[in-house]
Amino acid sequence: MIAAKLDERADRIARELDEAQRLREEAQAMFAEYKRKADAAGEEAEAIIALAKEEAELYAQEAKAALDEMLERRTAAAEQKIEQAEAHAMQEVRAVAATAAIDAARKVISESMDAKKANALIKDSIEDIKKHLH
Repeated sequence: MIAAKLDERADRIARELDEAQRLREEAQAMFAEYKRKADAAGEEAEAIIALAKEEAELYAQEAKAALDEMLERRTAAAEQKIEQAEAHAMQEVRAVAATAAIDAARKVISESMDAKKANALIKDSIEDIKKHLH
């Protein structure tokens, strides 16, 4: 009877040891699986971060290109406005200079010309016009 109880107890301990071994192996397998999943998640996170960095770099390059293009357009528009203002100013200067020259010529002619010289000048001008028209 003691031997049977000892055998029974030994069998129970053996079963418990076998169960403990099975549970240990199962826990190790689960730990390995969770570790593999954690590693895969880490790799996926790194891939997502790398992709996000690439997209951010691409967006930054596109934004810089758009900004450069806008600055070029605005610079060109400003340069065109400056050229137009310069041309307008030159036209005004020429008009003022022409008016001053005409006024000065009128004054010089009126002070230095008598009727005989005026008639000769008119006749010569008419002849010049006829030559240019024919």
